[in-house]
Formats: sequence, C-alpha cells, structure tokens
Amino acid sequence: MQLRFNRQQQTVMPHPNQGTCRPRHVLQVAMAFGFLVSIWAATDCVSAQDRSVQQPIQRIRVADDGSSFVLSETGESFLPWGFNFVGEFGQIVEEYWADDWAGLENDFREMHKLGANVVRLHLQLGTYMKSRDEFHTQELTRLKRILDLAREHHLYLDLTGLGCYHLDAIPPWLDALSEADRWEVQARFWETIAETCAGHPAVFCYDLMNEPVITAAKKGEHPWLAGELDGFYFVQRICNDPGQRSRNQIAADWVKQMVDAIRKHDADTLVTVGVIPWALPFPGAKPIFYSPDAAKHLDFVSVHFYPESEKVPRAVEALSVYDIGKPIVVEEIFPLSCSIEELDEFIDQSSTRVDGWISHYFGRTIEEHADGAEPAGAISAAFFKYWQEKGTALQSK
Repeated sequence: MQLRFNRQQQTVMPHPNQGTCRPRHVLQVAMAFGFLVSIWAATDCVSAQDRSVQQPIQRIRVADDGSSFVLSETGESFLPWGFNFVGEFGQIVEEYWADDWAGLENDFREMHKLGANVVRLHLQLGTYMKSRDEFHTQELTRLKRILDLAREHHLYLDLTGLGCYHLDAIPPWLDALSEADRWEVQARFWETIAETCAGHPAVFCYDLMNEPVITAAKKGEHPWLAGELDGFYFVQRICNDPGQRSRNQIAADWVKQMVDAIRKHDADTLVTVGVIPWALPFPGAKPIFYSPDAAKHLDFVSVHFYPESEKVPRAVEALSVYDIGKPIVVEEIFPLSCSIEELDEFIDQSSTRVDGWISHYFGRTIEEHADGAEPAGAISAAFFKYWQEKGTALQSK
C-alpha cells in the first residue's frame, strides 16, 4: 500500500508596503531607533545552526592530492553525509512535487535536521524530455528551484540522472531507439541538465545513471530495464547486445560520451556513476565502470553497499576493489540485511578508505517511524537516530 502524508502548510503574511518616514520630533526618532535595535537583537539571537545555513555555501571539489573532498574556496575538508531521496515511500518525488511543494520543503528541512549535507535526487529522463530533441521547460525551471531550495537548507545535491524507474513515466519513443540513438538522447539529457545547473554551488555532483549494467535481456524481460522491485526499475542496461565488444570498452565509451556532453556547459561539477558492487556476490570480480578506461573520465567512485549479517568482513574486502586512487562514496547503504550494530561496524572498518556515506530517507520523521510509518517502523526510527549521531561524530573528527 502506498501512503501519502498530508502536511500542514504554513501561511506567510506579506510584508506591508512602507512609505518614506520623516520623524518630526525626538520621540519618533527614538521609536524608530528602538525598532531597528529590536530587529538587530532578534537577528543576533539566531542559533549558530541557523546562521550556518544562512552563510553562502561553497562548491565541492576533489582535494589536490586526490584523496578526499574539500570546499572549493577555503580548502576545508568535506565529508558527504546524507540521504537518497527518491520521494515519499512508494512514490517518486518528480511525480508529485508540482502539487506538494510545501511537502518537499518540509522533507529538505527534515533531512538537514537529521544531519545531512548531501541529498541524492533522482531525475527521470521522461520528466524532462518531450522528444529526442525537446525538453519540458517548466520541469527545468522547477529543477532550478530545487537547487535554490537545497542551498537554502545548506544541502548539496547528488543529481542522479537518466532514471526510468516507473514504466508509465518512460516516453514510448525511447525504448524504440537503437543503442546509438539511445546514447545520443542520454547525452542530450545530460547536456541540458548541466547547462541548467552549471555554476550553482548546491550541485555536489552528476551521477550518470543509477546502477547501469551491460547484459542481454532474457526472454520476457524488458529490453533495457532489469531488477523490478515493487513496481520500480532501479537497474538499467546501457547495452543489451554486447556482441563481440568488451564490456569494459562499452562502459568506457558510454561514460566518455555522457561526460563530454556535460563538459560542454559545466567544466567544474564532479561526475560519477553509482554502481552495484559485483565483487560482493562474486569475490574477485573487477569493476567495469571503474576500469582504467572508464574511470579516467570520472572524478570519484560511487558504489552501493548493503552488508549482510555476519558477513561484514566480506563487504569490507569487496569495497577494496574500488580503491583506485580516487575518493570513494558509499552512495547507498541501509541495514536491510544486517543489524544497525553491524552496519556501524562496516562503516568503522571502512572509514580509512571511504570519503562519504549516503543512506535513505523516506519522507517520514523519526517520530512518525516510531509510530509505525513505513518502511520498517521502529527499526527505521532507531536507524535515523543512529545516522544522525554517527554523522555528527564523523564530521567532528
């Protein structure tokens, strides 16, 4: 069952227009001065946390030694810590944000309250593209508004693109294209998204695609999508007919084409691709999208880990495969198959290698989860308390 929370919207009264005021005697001057002092005093009482939110945010870059992330101007170290936000549980935010902007604002406030500095936002191709050459300008405008909302709450965005998560949101013309034409459309998507977002300090990175794979579709499978989960398709093929081509070369060619499209308009924002850690189920497996030919086009590694109970050492070992001399972000993590204590063990044992962590947020507060909100009710409530405290501890080091 999909649940939709009704949020109480706040009404902000407009500031009254004020004409020119010329005090004619001392009392009026004193009253005016007192009014200004009261404004100053109220401003001075803003909490330290609120003041930090009001400060301009700096862009994020890779440190000069290539080992971590830093703020672009001051060089201060930056540990990405936050949440994937697909939407309220069971939904995709792009499919309702036009009708519930107040709810989206509340979610950003809540994620900041939970200690996040990064939000991974998932962009579906069909949300933005009308045709192979045309875009929905109102959605691009809304994306700009999202960037400003993130900046307002001192959150950076990991913009993960090319999503085809809901079948009914995929343009009918897309799946009819050849591989080469599909890549051209995907590159055009990224060129336009980069042009829209270039220069905005709230953009942490562009993630080219969530969990791309290179496989031939089996009989009865969707030609381009795989791994259906409760009506969502989070895995997408970039090639469904490898033929005699090597998977490493296919991955490298696709990554280069996407990155070249981005760099036409945005030379600075970091680029990555979030991948399934095949070395976890298949020990010794080598990364395809982080092979040398593909990785040279990417700024850092993004990999998705869900450690299994009593198998934390195996997960730590699988993570080592992705230590290729670039910063590593565990871009998805959650205690799906292990306890919170074991997940904490995995984070601690990997902390010398990992430079950022992104979990999941479902559009519910700790209190709502404690009262049974999906998914996982009290278990999620306990996790969010842990995540908030763990983030504070790691970022204070």
